[in-house]
Amino acid sequence: MHMKRQQAPKNWPVPRKGTRYIVNPKFSPSKGLPILIILRDLLKMAGSRKEVKKAITGKQIMLNSKLVRDEKNGAVLFDVVSMIPTGKHYRIEMSENKKFSLNEIKNNYDRKIAKVTDKKILRGKKTQINFSDGRNVISNMKCNTNDSVLINFQNGKLEKCLELKENANVIVFEGKHAGKKGTITKMDKTNKMAELKISGNPVKVLIKQIMVVE
Repeated sequence: MHMKRQQAPKNWPVPRKGTRYIVNPKFSPSKGLPILIILRDLLKMAGSRKEVKKAITGKQIMLNSKLVRDEKNGAVLFDVVSMIPTGKHYRIEMSENKKFSLNEIKNNYDRKIAKVTDKKILRGKKTQINFSDGRNVISNMKCNTNDSVLINFQNGKLEKCLELKENANVIVFEGKHAGKKGTITKMDKTNKMAELKISGNPVKVLIKQIMVVE
C-alpha cells in the first residue's frame, strides 16, 4: 500500500511537491526515515527505487552493522547507515527545523544511544530493558525508564547508562522544541516535566519528549 506524498510526516526532509506517492515504511513513519528516502532523496546515491533495491540486493547497505534487506526498513534517531562500497557512515539526527537529517561520522559508527522506555522482570529474575528504537536487551545494568543507554552493535551489549538528571545533556525529539539541544536545570517527575536551558533560555518540556545524550 502506498502513502501519498502530502501525508508524509512533517519531520521527513522531503518536498511536498513531486510524485504523487511516496514509500510507505514498515514502521511508525514519524519515528524515522525509510532506507529508500535516505539513499535516493538525502544522499542522492541512487536515482530510483530500482537502483536502491539493486544496492540492497548487492549487500552494499548496512543499518546498525547489519545488512539491510528491504528499502522500506527504517532508520530511527541515532541509528547508523553504512555504505559498504565507499566505507562511509551516517548517523540519523534531528535538525533544529524539526526534520530528520544525516550526519557523516568518522568513528563510533558501531554504537548508538537509545532511550529506555520500560523494564520488565522475567523468569529467573532477569531484567529485560526495552528501548525507543524497538530493541530489547537482557541486562543487569542499573538504569531507569527515561534514562539513555549506549549500545554496542557488535556484541549487543550495553556499555553505559546516561542518567536522566539535573545537568544532563539532552535532545528534544518531539513537540514544539524538537531538534533543539540543552541541559536539564530542574526535574519535576510528579508532572513528568523537565526544565531545560537551551541557548541560554529556560524551556519546559515533557520528559517523554527528551533523550539524554553524551
